[in-house]
Amino acid sequence: MYAIVSTGGKQVKVSPGDVVRIEKVASEPVSKGDVITFTDVAFVADGDQFRSGVPHLNGVSVKATVLASLKSRKVLIFKKKRTKQYRRTKGHRQQLVEVRIDGIEG
Repeated sequence: MYAIVSTGGKQVKVSPGDVVRIEKVASEPVSKGDVITFTDVAFVADGDQFRSGVPHLNGVSVKATVLASLKSRKVLIFKKKRTKQYRRTKGHRQQLVEVRIDGIEG
């Protein structure tokens, strides 16, 4: 059994027991041990049976437990204009949340 969940502007394929890293949503402060419920489930498959929704399925949710909060690798942004003595360097580290999928309900 697996599901496709929309979170952080991306879609993630999850199965019960999987450990996945998702982007941290600023409106939801989370800490280790919290339970998160994903309600934007686009697709659910169980063996030969499957259901899909546009844009998501009603009454289907995925429960997950927060394992850790961490940051991804640093991404460097470098801008330069050759003859104008213009150079800018900026870095970004995306905050991530590592979760374990507990189950798919509905």
